This record gives sequence, C-alpha cells and structure tokens, in this order.
Amino acid sequence: METTLSPSAQLYSLSRTTWTAQLRALGAIIWREYLHFVRYPTWIIAFIIWPILFPATYIFSSFALAGPGGSGVARFLEVAGTENFLGYIVVGTTVWMWANTMLWNVGFALRGEQMRGTLESNWMTPTNRFFFLLGSGPVHAASTLMFFLFTVVEFRLFFHLTFDANLLSLLAVFLAALPALYGLGFTFASLVITAREANTFVFLVRGIVMIFCGITYPLTVMPQWMQAVAEWLPPTLIIRAARLAALNHAPLEAISRDLLLLLAYGAFWLALGYLTFSQIERRARLEGALNQC
Repeated sequence: METTLSPSAQLYSLSRTTWTAQLRALGAIIWREYLHFVRYPTWIIAFIIWPILFPATYIFSSFALAGPGGSGVARFLEVAGTENFLGYIVVGTTVWMWANTMLWNVGFALRGEQMRGTLESNWMTPTNRFFFLLGSGPVHAASTLMFFLFTVVEFRLFFHLTFDANLLSLLAVFLAALPALYGLGFTFASLVITAREANTFVFLVRGIVMIFCGITYPLTVMPQWMQAVAEWLPPTLIIRAARLAALNHAPLEAISRDLLLLLAYGAFWLALGYLTFSQIERRARLEGALNQC
C-alpha cells in the first residue's frame, strides 16, 4: 500500500540532512577548491618567487648592517639568542607570508562566491554554512606545505642556509597555529559578507604583524608597551616558537608555553569567528544581501 506524505512532511524530509550527507557535501566543496587551484597553475610561479623575493630586501640589508667581516653578528647574538640572522629572517618572513595567505584564502572564500554569483544558490542548499569556509582548508594546507618546501630548497641553494630543526616541534607549532589563524580568517569572511571588500582589514592586520611581531628583528629592541602588545598577538607566538624549533632544535618542552597559549588563542578566535559568522550571515539572509557585489 503506497503512502503519501503530507506537504509539511515532504518539506521536512527534503530539509533533513544526515552527517553522511554533510560530509559528502564537505568533500564536494574540497574537490571544487582543488579544481579551482589546479585550473590556474600559474600560482606555482608565486610559490617559487615570493619565498626568495620578499625576504631578500631584509637579508641584503642585514648583510650591510652586520658590517665588515660580520662584526655586528655578535651584537645580534646578544639580543636574538642566535647568530644565524639569515635563518632568523627567513623563519619570520615565511610565517608572515603564511599568515597573510591564510587570511586572503579563508577570509575571501565567500567573496569569490559572491563575484561568481554562486553564493546565494549554494546558501539555499541544506549544507552547513560553515563548511563553505572549512572546504578551503585542506587545499590551503597542501599549498602551504609546498610553499615551505620551496622556501627551504631555495635558501639552501642560493644562500647555503642550514637549519638545526626539530621536525616534531615544527609540526606541533604548525598544528597549534592553525586554529588561531583559521579563527581570524573566519572573522574576516564574516566581514566580507557585509562589507564586500575587506582589503583594508587584511592590510591592517598585515601591518600590525610586521610592526609588532618581530618578523625581522627581536622583540627586545622595541619599547616595553609594544612588547606587551606583541605578546597578545598569535603571530608573535608562532614566529618565536618556529624559530626555536627551526634554528635551535628546541624540544617540545622548550616551546610548550607558546603552544598552550596558541591553543588558547585558537579556541577564542574560532569561537569568535563562528559566532560572528553565524550572526552576520543570518542578518545578510534577512536583508537579502548575500548575492550583492
């Protein structure tokens, strides 16, 4: 005997989703991001050029400031704790470029949907809204590893730079940094929904990181109030822990405090990013502003 569902029951059946369906949707989003990535292979040029081009200005300046015969290296050792000023600069600038790329990729994921005119139609599906941001994560993580690999190879070839790295500690820093950086990216993505253009916010964060987080110089050379501000910024902890792990072969115990603080910051920024995203997305749907470019 065939049973016919009432209109309300049919609507409930269509809108009800399972975790299996949600995971399939997340997989489809990840695959789409992968296709977008490989569709424009010229991005590989940026991965090759920027790891060596951006730090070059600071590196050649450091050679000049070190003086004849590297006489200034001893002073750098006193304030930085290492005489490997080349590696010091490379680690700082690499972390900065990683954080910068993270903010652009995650923060502007929804902006790309708006520009293509697909955001509103995707929002009408029963897929978890947050998955549209999470879907860029695996592809970005793979591209980040590729970026790190190019950085190490290029500086090994052109500057004969060697690292005394603790790979386990470096992996721990990478994993502990992800929640904080993704949380910041989710917050930026929320702003893009309503502000349309969030370039100003990204440039502001980039500038703050460059000034306060010591990507090319030790924090101890800054005034006390700037050092206090720097301690509250996640990139400061990432750079400091990454330098210890990459240059001084620091074990996990030596960077455990920074790792714990990174995880705490990550929990805060993920919660803030999720709440901000949920509230702004709901308001944008009510105002019909999702697909406005």
